[in-house]
Amino acid sequence: MKRTIAIAVALLSLLAGCTSPTSNSGATATAPSSGASSLGAVRAPLVVGLTYTPNIQFAPFYVALKKGYFDDEGLNVTLRHHGGSEPLLGALKAGTENVVYAGGDEMMQARSQGTDVVDFATLYQSYPVVLITREDSQIHTATDLKGRSVGVPGPYGETWFALLAMLKGAGLTQSDVNIVNIGYTQQAALSTRKVDAVMGYVNNDAVLFTAAGIPVRSIPISDNPPLVGVGLGASDATLTNRRDELRALLRALTRAVADIEADPATAVQLSASQVPGLASKEQADAALATLRATIPLFGDIGSLGAQNDQRWTEMSTFLEEMGLLASPVSPRNAYISLGG
Repeated sequence: MKRTIAIAVALLSLLAGCTSPTSNSGATATAPSSGASSLGAVRAPLVVGLTYTPNIQFAPFYVALKKGYFDDEGLNVTLRHHGGSEPLLGALKAGTENVVYAGGDEMMQARSQGTDVVDFATLYQSYPVVLITREDSQIHTATDLKGRSVGVPGPYGETWFALLAMLKGAGLTQSDVNIVNIGYTQQAALSTRKVDAVMGYVNNDAVLFTAAGIPVRSIPISDNPPLVGVGLGASDATLTNRRDELRALLRALTRAVADIEADPATAVQLSASQVPGLASKEQADAALATLRATIPLFGDIGSLGAQNDQRWTEMSTFLEEMGLLASPVSPRNAYISLGG
């Protein structure tokens, strides 16, 4: 059992969720650009912020970099991982990043707080957060949470938004459950029965439980939660002045996602130069499991980047009702479709 937990801890450090800050120096990787494309001459750098630790979840960017897809589009892309002490959208707000990878809900909340950010492409067409409970638990639906304890990293981010949406959908309030702030210790908290369930990522936490040999059950928030998953954001000025480059970025990522879906094992190999530890078979296998769990979140390849008008409207209302917005945000100001 001690060896199992040790392996799980090692995997957790490799596969930390996209909003889980860890110590990092803000490392960057740059795609060479010959400028020989339909976009013409060499462009100014397009800095893409990928939030904290290099991770296989960013494989579309690593694959596009390695296979020259950014170069094919005439883009001069720099991939930048945030430092551990940086706010999620701090570099975008400061102008040191042009594009940021974040949840649509996180971007809407940031916009309500004065950050100039607009979501221009939703990458995860399915919301990635689920309720995770032990397989022998009596919790089978959200309504079963009444009177039980559920762990979250804290009252922030996608896991928090997802819990509130799940409770609302089940007709429950926060006072109906015992909410425990457990930090990023979902596996330890659930396996030691500190809590009855945890909120976590289907392509991260759920995978870690399986890898550690801990039988769990994942319960979706709902069929259509009022939340928008991970996407790409940029400032109004970037959308105005560099829209053709943002479209080209999305085209390159679409090619990369298609490659990942066709051959995820090769995508792990191509990502090894960006993600420390993937030379180890154990960690490469864990990364492959995470990537396979991520692929369904993208939805149909032809829909990568698509925006759901109804979902954005529902999310704006939901976040305001939950008191998660500093000021109301009109959906039409929070996102844009590059196809439009």
